[in-house]
Amino acid sequence: MAWLVMLLTVALLLIGATLVSTGVCLLQNYRAARSIDRKVLSFFRRLPFGDNSFTRYNWRGWEVEDRYRSHSEMGDIWVLVTPFKNWIYVNDPQALMSLFRRGTDFPRPVFVNEILNVFGPNISTAEGDRWKTQRKIATHCFNEHNNEIVWSEAISLANDMLHYWIAKVSVKSTADDLRTLSLHVLSRAGFGKSFKFVGHDDKKSSSSPANSYKESLQTVLENLVLILGLGTKFLSNPWLPQKFRTVHEACEKRAFAEGEVRDHNLMTSLVRASQDEAKTSGGLTESEIYGNMFAFNFAGHDTTAHIFTFALYFLAAHPDVQDWLSQEIRHVLGDRPSSEWDYRADFPRLKRCLSVMYETIRLYTVVPPIKWTGSQAQSLTVGEKTVVLPPHSMIAPSYGSVQTDPRFWGPDSLSWKPSRWIKPAGSNADIPSEPGEEDFNMPVRGAFIGWSDGTRDCTGRKFSQVEFVATMAVLFLDWRVDPVVAKGETLDAARQRVENLIKQDSGSVLLLQMLHPERAPLTWKKR
Repeated sequence: MAWLVMLLTVALLLIGATLVSTGVCLLQNYRAARSIDRKVLSFFRRLPFGDNSFTRYNWRGWEVEDRYRSHSEMGDIWVLVTPFKNWIYVNDPQALMSLFRRGTDFPRPVFVNEILNVFGPNISTAEGDRWKTQRKIATHCFNEHNNEIVWSEAISLANDMLHYWIAKVSVKSTADDLRTLSLHVLSRAGFGKSFKFVGHDDKKSSSSPANSYKESLQTVLENLVLILGLGTKFLSNPWLPQKFRTVHEACEKRAFAEGEVRDHNLMTSLVRASQDEAKTSGGLTESEIYGNMFAFNFAGHDTTAHIFTFALYFLAAHPDVQDWLSQEIRHVLGDRPSSEWDYRADFPRLKRCLSVMYETIRLYTVVPPIKWTGSQAQSLTVGEKTVVLPPHSMIAPSYGSVQTDPRFWGPDSLSWKPSRWIKPAGSNADIPSEPGEEDFNMPVRGAFIGWSDGTRDCTGRKFSQVEFVATMAVLFLDWRVDPVVAKGETLDAARQRVENLIKQDSGSVLLLQMLHPERAPLTWKKR
């Protein structure tokens, strides 16, 4: 009996010590936050019931639902106080550009991405000179030769995917099929390996997913949470279920390193650039090569696939935008077969297709950027006021707010409207331009940060844009997509249901995504 009392006493002491430690850290961070501006912390004093700071901000992805609400209440900078670190949210475009330009003063908190080192150090986790070397090499990899590969492969795969979809009365596997397309584009552009598109419902199970490169990569990407959480070595334990060991087998498979070098794919470009750089800076180690290929795969697959899914469902809810897209695609590409579409001549003219991607990312940014102050206090001008941000403060560029703030986007800022990105060519805004001859209408610098900005922006931005535009051109040249109408439902009501699904059933898993797109089957019809 005495040992039970002792055990309970120890447990209570541990709980008490944890609570005290948490409370002390919280008070310390609160005092640090007060040094910035007393007004920005008015929300902290609310009682923890109902709509308050605890229930409102204590979940992943709250920024998407909150939009610009918090900043309209508390100003363009406010602080969320937590026991771990203070989170400073910034909504001012000029202040955001200052954050991104001052990379030394406001570095990326690479410790947040430390988990991505599972296959080796990479551009997302490196710092200092190692990061500069990796960034320089990565920039060499994402080039126009590689973009041409992305263009042609996306067109080929999108055609196969479209034929698969139009052969079905309704499609529930839209998100899965878009993931397959993204995976296969990555396979070709990343490693020089082409694979035929196979629809989700036609896939046959394999006894060993590590038998080929494609299946290995797919297994790794679809089990990222498991891999990042447990590590590749842990997954090899023989007492774990077969699924775990299958994932480990796929992780260890390095088939992409085999075979002869044929073109400008990412893997060969990475190795070549590393060898060239080795003359001056030592190039990349083998683990850094594998680590960066993993980072490229992770960033180039999941992010693009989720953006595709959001965009396609938005288009299903907006037939007028589909017509607007088709008008441009037909004007630019004419009656040429897709095999004759030219990346360098046609891609720059398909601005409406690109606007769909920008508008989707504006409302649903899949990977938000993060900064921090490091070990030194830093000053930042927000509006007309300069504030001093304490050391070790996390800084969150408020993408959910700045990208929807009516001050920068107008009264319809919460509406999905790709045409906001398009303007007539030239200086005369009153004279409309032909589709394909229009200009891209960029917002105030800093009001859109979908691919981050500054020296640590996304190196694969153009890669994803080319893949997206090529796929849109194939899908909407001659076809249109609608939601399947439920019994007793009108088509307009079905479209509204799809838009509600996007808004109400999206959330963060590893990244922001539609959680259950299969609940709204789609159907394709000839235009």
